[in-house]
Amino acid sequence: QVQLLESGGGLVQAGGSLRLSCAASGTILSMKNMGWYRQAPGKQREERELVATITSGHSANYADSVKGRFTISRDNAKRTVYLQMNRLTPEDTGIYYCNADTPFSPTVYWGQGTQVTVSS
Repeated sequence: QVQLLESGGGLVQAGGSLRLSCAASGTILSMKNMGWYRQAPGKQREERELVATITSGHSANYADSVKGRFTISRDNAKRTVYLQMNRLTPEDTGIYYCNADTPFSPTVYWGQGTQVTVSS
């Protein structure tokens, strides 16, 4: 089993920065792909949209809307993934969820989410 715990959300003015962290814990010691998804205001959890993902080999993929502003990284030894968010806009507002899978099963694990609010 894997548990994911996000931190680092909050309220920030447009143009500001935030850094999200997501730490994995549990009996599985290595993660394969890790990523961040956003649930925009007024949307259901099932409508979460990809923000960024990163493989265990540190290959990253970004949504077009965040390219050049957000950077995803990970520390495999700590089983932690980060999302550095710069030049934030009100459109970045939402609940940010971390997810991860493992080399051992098709199960995708999700965290509880952390709120990011960007004021104009």
